Amino acid sequence: MSGFEVAWAAWAAAFVVIEGIALKRKAKGDTLSEQVWKIFHTARGQKADKTTQARRAVLVMGLAWLVAHFLTGGAV
Repeated sequence: MSGFEVAWAAWAAAFVVIEGIALKRKAKGDTLSEQVWKIFHTARGQKADKTTQARRAVLVMGLAWLVAHFLTGGAV
């Protein structure tokens, strides 16, 4: 295994541990999902200002690129 493979495996393991602890604690704001919801103001009834709309647009574009990148084998 290369150093990068080890690093990515360690990153994935750290995520599993952190998210697992957050899920077990059940405290508000611990999980990755809850942090993303907080950053992008997705709670019901929460108004999205121009900055929040821009952050959401960047998130959607980034995720769209990532999906296309994975599905095309890096052609995108």
